[in-house]
Amino acid sequence: MKKLLIALLAVSFVGACSPSVRRIETNVVKDVSGGWNDTDAQMVAQEMITDCLNGGWYTKFLMQKGKEPTVIVGTVNNKTMEHINTDVFIEEMQRALINSGKVNFVASKDERGEIRTERLEQDEFASEETRKAFGREIGADFMLSGVLSSVVDQAGSKAVVFYQVNLKLINIETNQIVWNGQKQIKKFVKRSKVSF
Repeated sequence: MKKLLIALLAVSFVGACSPSVRRIETNVVKDVSGGWNDTDAQMVAQEMITDCLNGGWYTKFLMQKGKEPTVIVGTVNNKTMEHINTDVFIEEMQRALINSGKVNFVASKDERGEIRTERLEQDEFASEETRKAFGREIGADFMLSGVLSSVVDQAGSKAVVFYQVNLKLINIETNQIVWNGQKQIKKFVKRSKVSF
């Protein structure tokens, strides 16, 4: 009887702790914690893309060089107190900029290392007809880099969280900053008291 009671308690405890999961559309805004989320990343990417492509740097480059600019993604530092994967909105920006047909991208530092290793292996193991040559990479004209910062003002169960994203496009040859985009997001978060 004692074993049966322990087994029933264990089953009810496991059942009470299991999560409830429901799929939702990816375009649905759902703030759970009040922290940085996918909606914030998408908002930042959309506004930054528009601002970046409408900047005077783009027209000036086209007139001077007669071709679309090539960009590489540098470092985007997360200086908030949260764990934020900045790759989410950087990848969104990169995808949209490439799909605009106005900007070309080259592989990032990490991606290039993997590709160069593959090229080395092809040099040794691939047939002459399919082997890819060294020294044919395209150099980037600009580097996209930036920082994500936040300020939290909290009292009791209420907080205001302010996020600021600054991205820069830097001319690799001259170190000139040709575009500096900024997006700010402010959230008011009120937590209810949990009673047990």
